[in-house]
Amino acid sequence: MDRLFAAATVNAVEAGDGPPLFLFHSLLSDRASFDAIVPELSKSFRVIVPELPGFGRSQAVTGGLAAVADRMAEAVKHAAKGEDAIVLGNGYGGFVALQMAIRHPKIATKLILADCGAAFSEPGREAFRNMATASMAKGLSAITDVAMRRLFAPEFQAAHPDLMQDRREAFLRTDPNVFRAACDALAALDLRPELGKVSVPALVLVGEHDEATPPPMSHELAAGLPHAYLEIIPGCAHVPQLQSPRLFLDVIGDFLPVTNAAPA
Repeated sequence: MDRLFAAATVNAVEAGDGPPLFLFHSLLSDRASFDAIVPELSKSFRVIVPELPGFGRSQAVTGGLAAVADRMAEAVKHAAKGEDAIVLGNGYGGFVALQMAIRHPKIATKLILADCGAAFSEPGREAFRNMATASMAKGLSAITDVAMRRLFAPEFQAAHPDLMQDRREAFLRTDPNVFRAACDALAALDLRPELGKVSVPALVLVGEHDEATPPPMSHELAAGLPHAYLEIIPGCAHVPQLQSPRLFLDVIGDFLPVTNAAPA
C-alpha cells in the first residue's frame, strides 16, 4: 500500500514484515524497477520503496543532492519507527543513499550501493551536462534512447521489448525540471573526501556492463569506504535487479541479516 512519510512529503509503497529495508530507485527509472525483487525480500523484511523527491507523488526539494538526502533521511527515520534500517540504492538512489549516510551517520546500519560511486570522471560529468542541455532544448523524448542505453545493453533491449516499452514510458513521466536538477547535481558531485564518515558496513555492487556508472567507479567507492565489500554482477548493466533479479537477490542475500522469515 502507498504511505506518506517525512511530514507527508515522501510517498512510498510498503510490503512485508520484519526489519525495515529501504529501496531507492535510479534517476532514469522509477520505484517499479524493484518490483521483481520486492516479493522475495518482503518474506523477511518490511520493504519500503519510496519515490524520491520530485518523482511520482513525492514533493520536490531545492538545494541539490544534499537536500534530497536530508529529505530522505527524514523519511527513513519516520518509517523505520526506531528500528535499525538497511538502505539499498540503485544509480541515483545509490548516490542519495551515500550522501544521506555521510550527512546522517546513524540513519542506517547497513548500506547496499548498486551501480553508483563517489564521483564521475570528466566524460561522465559531460554526459550529464549534455543530457540536461538536450532535455531542456528538446524535451525528455529527445534523450530517451540515450537514457535506455545507459540502463540496458542493446542485446537486452532487443530481447525484452515489452519491458523496454514500460521503462521508456516510466522515464517520460519524469519531471523535466527534477531530471535536470539531478543531472546538474551528479555532474558536480564529489563525495570522495567524505567517504571516511561512513562507518557502517557497505556492499558495493555493479553490473559488469554498466555504462552509466562503470565498474571503476564502484572499485573507487569500495576502496574509499572504511567497511565495504565489492561484488561485480556478471552479464548485467545499470539496473541488475531488473535484468537478473534472482542473481541480484543471491548477491545481496549473504550481506543482509538473517531474520525469522516466514516459510515461502
